Amino acid sequence: MSHSTTTAGESRWRRIPLWQKILAGLALGVLAGALLGEDASLFKPLGDIFINAIKMLIVPLVFSTLVVGITAMRDPQKMGRIGARTIALYLVTTAFAIAIGLLASWLFQPGVGLDMSFESGVEAKEAPGLTEILVGLVPQNPIDALASGNILQIIVFAIGLGISLTLIGDKGEPVVKVFESFAEAMVKLTNIVMAFAPIGVFGLIAHVAGSYGLEVLLPLAKVIGVAYLASALHVVLVYSGLLALLGRLNPLRYLQGILDALVVAYSSASSSGTLPISLRCAKNNLGVSEGVAGFVLPVGATINMDGTAIYQGVVAVFIAQLVGVDLSLMDYGMIIVTGTLASIGTAGVPGAGLVMLSIVMAQIGLPLEAIAVIAGIDRILDMARTSVNVAGDLMVTTLVGKSEGELDEAVYNAPRKS
Repeated sequence: MSHSTTTAGESRWRRIPLWQKILAGLALGVLAGALLGEDASLFKPLGDIFINAIKMLIVPLVFSTLVVGITAMRDPQKMGRIGARTIALYLVTTAFAIAIGLLASWLFQPGVGLDMSFESGVEAKEAPGLTEILVGLVPQNPIDALASGNILQIIVFAIGLGISLTLIGDKGEPVVKVFESFAEAMVKLTNIVMAFAPIGVFGLIAHVAGSYGLEVLLPLAKVIGVAYLASALHVVLVYSGLLALLGRLNPLRYLQGILDALVVAYSSASSSGTLPISLRCAKNNLGVSEGVAGFVLPVGATINMDGTAIYQGVVAVFIAQLVGVDLSLMDYGMIIVTGTLASIGTAGVPGAGLVMLSIVMAQIGLPLEAIAVIAGIDRILDMARTSVNVAGDLMVTTLVGKSEGELDEAVYNAPRKS
């Protein structure tokens, strides 16, 4: 009797969608953090173990799926076409993202009426030059790039290896089969790790909620709210709109299909860390082919900066309002242009959000020291911007898959359990 009851309980648990389990873990984590305060940090190891397990997947999964994706295309021209479309879409959505962030801050004026001091000593960051970026793309030692997790260099090496395996024809087939088997094994390992996601998310959020008390959040609650609203509008209006207009696809299916990736992105605040789940969502929920998903998603996790673009649009206007600087129409235009171009130069650079923000602020003459004001809530903002980045990666992957005839619309339109 007890055995059958246990089996029935396990069966019901398996039928619950993963995103609902993760959301339950997130809600319990918030509750634990609110009740225990800083003592909730005792749950942090659960989150750290989960994040380490996700990071363990990134390099082998990206490398193997990229090689398999390139060899599956069997056409260098097709790869070039997909690459061009991918980068163009990322740049267009980044410009939209900055504009939405600016508009939201202009409408709601989160910095007006605040009297906050900030420390001096913040120096302007410089985006790397074009030559430096191009030289840095090519790894001197691919093993070192794999070991250090340099995703841009891994992408370049994987593309080169994939093209070479395609060009040597039948001689490359044994190696291709090894990579295909290895990629399948990594997907299975991802599924195993994701089974523990609700526990990991609980640990992460309990620590974050316990660390940020009301005394930190209340003075800046308005700018947090504006950033979150702008992020939601970008996903709902821009991403859903592009899918409906360009792809003739139902945006609701897209939003349902990416939920697993969004809740992991929000709790982990890491686009690269969410990549294994994004690949899973693209293939299993959205119906994107392995070749397109394996190529577009790793590139997006590295260069797509929509969430950071919203953040810099909101924060730039917030700081201008805070210090009493009236921005002109030219300044707003400069923020959009500079932010979009800076997103190319800072892709893959550690602390890219700060680099982009300081470039934009220096361009329009805002005091860089004011960045210190939002330093205390950066983790809260980072969770939102990471979610937008991941949603953008999956939207572009879906559109590219549709344009290349590599989107299984039966899978995309299949109703999901709520």
